[in-house]
Amino acid sequence: MDWLTVFLYLLLVFFGWLSIFSAASDGEVNSIFDLSQRYGKQILWIALALVLAIVILIIDAKFFSAFSFAIYISILLLLVAVLLFGKTVAGSKSWIEIGNISIQPAEFAKFATALALAKYLNAININMDSLKTKLVSVTIITIPAILILLQNDTGSALVYATFVLVLYREGISGAFILMGILAAFLFILALLFGELWVAAGLLFVVALLLSVFKRMRKHYKVILTALSVSIVFVFSVNYAYENVLASHQKKRINVMLGIEKDPHGAGYNVNQSKIAIGSGGLSGKGFRKGMLTRYQFVPEQTTDFIFCTVGEEWGFAGTTTVILLFVFLFIRLVFLAERQKSHFSRIYGYGVASIFFFHFAVNIGMTIGLAPVVGIPLPFFSYGGSSLWAFTILLFIFIKQDANRLNLL
Repeated sequence: MDWLTVFLYLLLVFFGWLSIFSAASDGEVNSIFDLSQRYGKQILWIALALVLAIVILIIDAKFFSAFSFAIYISILLLLVAVLLFGKTVAGSKSWIEIGNISIQPAEFAKFATALALAKYLNAININMDSLKTKLVSVTIITIPAILILLQNDTGSALVYATFVLVLYREGISGAFILMGILAAFLFILALLFGELWVAAGLLFVVALLLSVFKRMRKHYKVILTALSVSIVFVFSVNYAYENVLASHQKKRINVMLGIEKDPHGAGYNVNQSKIAIGSGGLSGKGFRKGMLTRYQFVPEQTTDFIFCTVGEEWGFAGTTTVILLFVFLFIRLVFLAERQKSHFSRIYGYGVASIFFFHFAVNIGMTIGLAPVVGIPLPFFSYGGSSLWAFTILLFIFIKQDANRLNLL
């Protein structure tokens, strides 16, 4: 078993609990096991997560490959059940109550989708040139994303876009990633400068390229088709923005892009988070000594904005350490994925790395104002049983696969 990855997991979980403890304890602490407090509940979630990890390591590695589709379908049924019988929390109908415990199936859908995608691509022996392969792969990824989007949980649904990195590793053209980046770029430009100016800019750039680079004229049909599609996309931005996104989502994007300022409304969380992180300076104010942390000046500080606690109390040194630990974990996961003898294990490993990276990048990005606030937890740091259990299952299934890599030929 790869003990280095296990050690990184334990280290991140421990630092995460310390951050939750600091953010949730605003007075004298009688017991860290106090279940009336979030830090006490998180210890319980951590203990159960460790039990899950041990169970996964005991189970035969081939179990996860054999029952990938069964796990995937079971989670899809849970997502449908959430839409029918779920509990609404913070505007999202994402929770199922089992006794006194609330479970968020959307968190578990990530590892189930990674398993199903790995199983499918392994079964067809990685033939990404086939149109059928692409369509089925996209379908496997899209179904849970749509069900989660119907729950009004946009952040969790966006995670599924990261599976394009898995498909890219398995041979899909990089043009798909490039088109996604271009679409996002045009979307932002259309919001900032207006559709007419962006369309005029595209026409000018294409005309300039065709006049300067004569070799490109041979491909004028492809270039003009791409131009036409881009212009149609640009003119659809305003309609999609006004009719697809919720008002609070539009407000957050406007604040992030500087289109409008709302320091006491949509921009309040991010503004307070940046103040907290910035006030930490180089070495921070010390454990449980952050003013904004101790007195709850940042909303959702134990969940989506837990990173600002690290910034205020441990400063630049602490945030850099946390970021380096995550980066080391990503590098380790990619290294492990590349040494797998089984295609299934390799594909699943890249799914694990991609999901963790997306959560890491978007969560930290939104706490410092570089990404819109979409409600994505920071792995192993944010408070909550569902996310911790799901991330633990996601990681330890891969650790189990890696431990048996020589037997999975």
